[in-house]
Amino acid sequence: MLITNRRRPATRTLRGWAISVLQEAGAIRECQEHGWMQDRADPHARERAFEIARRYPPPGVSVQAASVAIAELLESIGDSCPECPPDFA
Repeated sequence: MLITNRRRPATRTLRGWAISVLQEAGAIRECQEHGWMQDRADPHARERAFEIARRYPPPGVSVQAASVAIAELLESIGDSCPECPPDFA
């Protein structure tokens, strides 16, 4: 007999949700070589991420907490990969 379990949400933590929202909005990207998150410094993408947080916070999370999670994650991410050599162009 086949038994199916309920599907778990794709994102289990608020931080994981914030990462996915920022990637979807285009505010951050992943270093192709090392996997570090990089801030794209795009103010329009940041605003799109905050708009997503205000309109669609994760279940059980307030709009304010979702916005704070986005802001805290943006503060913790740099604009360059710490493992990549500096580009002196």
